Amino acid sequence: MAAPTFPVNAHRYDPYRTFKFQVIIDGQPVAALQKMGALKKRVSEVKWRSAGDPSHQRVIPGGTEYEPVTLEQGLTHDPVFENWANLVNNIQGDGAISLVNYRKDIVINVLNLQGQVAISYKLFRAWVSEYQALPEFDANTTNAVGIQTLTLQHEGWERDTAVGEPSES
Repeated sequence: MAAPTFPVNAHRYDPYRTFKFQVIIDGQPVAALQKMGALKKRVSEVKWRSAGDPSHQRVIPGGTEYEPVTLEQGLTHDPVFENWANLVNNIQGDGAISLVNYRKDIVINVLNLQGQVAISYKLFRAWVSEYQALPEFDANTTNAVGIQTLTLQHEGWERDTAVGEPSES
């Protein structure tokens, strides 16, 4: 029996690749984005015993924890990472947080091989907890690309079910 096909593209057998994606911050795709960490959540367990049945321990779901997401961008003149990081802790003044703008909803798009959005997620109320402006430099390495890193804390994510599988030709 053949493997099940995708609902829209009956001829499709392969899953989406991980090298075609984009992250949108403030309505603009991040330039030179190289890598993004996984969207991952964990539900903690709560263990309890019933007074009428003390020999059996029960486990029920507790709170949900969302792991931070790391973005890696090739070193360019695009200031999106630095500008966002400075909203959380600005060295120009008293270090006060910009309460209006430091949290952002961002969009993560998985693209098919033709560059069409195939799957989309929204990351809610993300903020910068760690920013690496420059990588370690090494004069003995002539073919390395400089990478900036941004680590985002957030309050969860949700798939945009309005984005359907694109038809491919």
